[in-house]
Amino acid sequence: MVGNGWDRVPIDSQSIDAPLSRAAVFLTLTVGEGREALQAVAGVLDGLDDLIKTVGFRDLNGRLSCITALGSGLWDRFQTSKRPQELRPFVPIEGAKHTAPATPGDLFFHIRAEREDLCFEFERLLLDQLGSSVALADEVAGFRYFDSRDLLGFVDGTANPTGHDIGASTLVGSEDPEFAGGSYVVVQKYLHQMQPWAGLSKGEQEQIIGREIVSNVELPDAASGQKSHKTLATIVDDDGTEHDILRDNMPFGRPGHGEYGTYFIGYSRHLWVTQKMLERMFLGDPPGMHDRLLDFSTAHTGAVFFAPAPRTLSALVQAVQT
Repeated sequence: MVGNGWDRVPIDSQSIDAPLSRAAVFLTLTVGEGREALQAVAGVLDGLDDLIKTVGFRDLNGRLSCITALGSGLWDRFQTSKRPQELRPFVPIEGAKHTAPATPGDLFFHIRAEREDLCFEFERLLLDQLGSSVALADEVAGFRYFDSRDLLGFVDGTANPTGHDIGASTLVGSEDPEFAGGSYVVVQKYLHQMQPWAGLSKGEQEQIIGREIVSNVELPDAASGQKSHKTLATIVDDDGTEHDILRDNMPFGRPGHGEYGTYFIGYSRHLWVTQKMLERMFLGDPPGMHDRLLDFSTAHTGAVFFAPAPRTLSALVQAVQT
């Protein structure tokens, strides 16, 4: 943030730690075949900062921001000899009862603002510029729901890192210096079965999530047997170190279509952390005891991207344009 929000757009591009917003658009695209489509995309990405300023300057208090991330396949097409160490396509996770599917995605844009119209206008202009060089894979418009709750009634994102810990948990560091400052991004779109969920008692819902509904206070971890969603989503390595990710999940829905969901987006310094979390949810820990939340919430998409630091993104697009 800058000191004088009145005279400039307040959030830099690729700011993983941008404030959680009231509105967001999660836009997943595929890039057409051939060098012409690739160069067209590179040209748009090269001018993305200007587009953010063009739209964001209309209301600086709207805090418009956009994270751009590339999938493994698109990264290879940029013909760079180097790539982030852990970047790879999303690997489907097939549990005994539930599956986390892999779905297409070359480009991902996480558009955030305090106003829905800013997100809409930025997306409209962005897609106009990209034109026929891309095709839509998935589009979700999310909103902040009451006191940061999901549509199942629970506060979402309580375990997010704060302050200095955000960068330490989300940004690649000295372990991969060529891509320091970037972040691995995992996205999934979940649709909820609201009536069966509503048929549970409040106590059953709380045991599944691992928190009290009203107070958001954590419930004690189960000593054995079935673990809660909160416990399965907590990753601790062999040394006893807990590894966090930054979630900027958002509810979405169309009541007239009976559609109610949560868009999961996790930023992490190490892709394996998010992957391990999903494996624990879908396969179970111990194996066979999957996250019971999945009995009421179904994953419909799954993709992995890497959001490079601004200097890295600039170098990528300049290489394609020359």
